[in-house]
Amino acid sequence: MAQVPHHFIASHSIHQTVNAGVFEQYALQKVNEIFTHNNVAVMVGGTGLYANAFCNGIDAIPNIDTAITQHISSQYALHGIDWLQQQIKISDPLFFQQGEINNPQRVMRALAVKLATNNSILSYQLKQPQKRPFNIIKIGLTLPRQILIDRINTRVNSMMEQGLLQEVTTLLPYQQLNALQTVGYKEIFKHLQNEITLHNAIDTIKISTRQYAKRQMTWFKKDTTIAWCTPNINEVKQCIESKK
Repeated sequence: MAQVPHHFIASHSIHQTVNAGVFEQYALQKVNEIFTHNNVAVMVGGTGLYANAFCNGIDAIPNIDTAITQHISSQYALHGIDWLQQQIKISDPLFFQQGEINNPQRVMRALAVKLATNNSILSYQLKQPQKRPFNIIKIGLTLPRQILIDRINTRVNSMMEQGLLQEVTTLLPYQQLNALQTVGYKEIFKHLQNEITLHNAIDTIKISTRQYAKRQMTWFKKDTTIAWCTPNINEVKQCIESKK
């Protein structure tokens, strides 16, 4: 991060609402800024809906009554992720099949949209992609499964060594905010509430991250415009050239 300027990191407050539509506008603004002094911008990430919103656009989702979102949030606080998954399975089977059902923030958002509009949040993905005023090259990186698992485990251990427990402890008063319903935070919150041991929390973070990586691969494998390669610089260069 010291060598390459990064965006969308420490850019928003945990109290702000950030969704695919917000990200689309933010990302388009940032790439326009980058293109004033550089002809290449690199977007890195794994949230399929956000990547799709940036590349293809997304229909504006109607404003959701705060009473609906507050009800869902309070029920999630009482009953947990199992309740959310059951509700979305009943209300929006399309999202249940294709969406990130282990991500509480995504499920709460999808459930709120369904209850407020009677439409699946996935229906707001544009059927006709918007044409962007720049060329998009999509590169997918793959690793052997065991190497990926080892790297995930090492990353989680590094996060703990660098103060994840202390960070989450300071955020405990805000644990119900949507922005904190993510892998890494929610497991440590359970530990701080004496629901699980720290050892179990760390193991669960590793398992949840591996499951998320698997869902990412399932999502992006459906995109036939992605060129796949290993994270070898020469292979990556070949992929880029093949897409120009």
